[in-house]
Amino acid sequence: MAEKISKERVTRAPGYLYYLGKDGYVWQNPTKSNKSGSKRKVGSERVEREAGYIYFVDSDGYISRAKQGRRKA
Repeated sequence: MAEKISKERVTRAPGYLYYLGKDGYVWQNPTKSNKSGSKRKVGSERVEREAGYIYFVDSDGYISRAKQGRRKA
């Protein structure tokens, strides 16, 4: 189950991919179908990453995290 960890909401635009960069900010990157777009930082809230979690922008536009599923060998 994912938990919401940010207070800032990112408004999504069609033709872009949204992700949490290594610097802790949300980035907007154009998809292949969007030829006119450019990569840019869209969020002003910085998130500190913690080991063992996957970070993503959820469907509501907030940064969320989920426990990483690791198989035991």
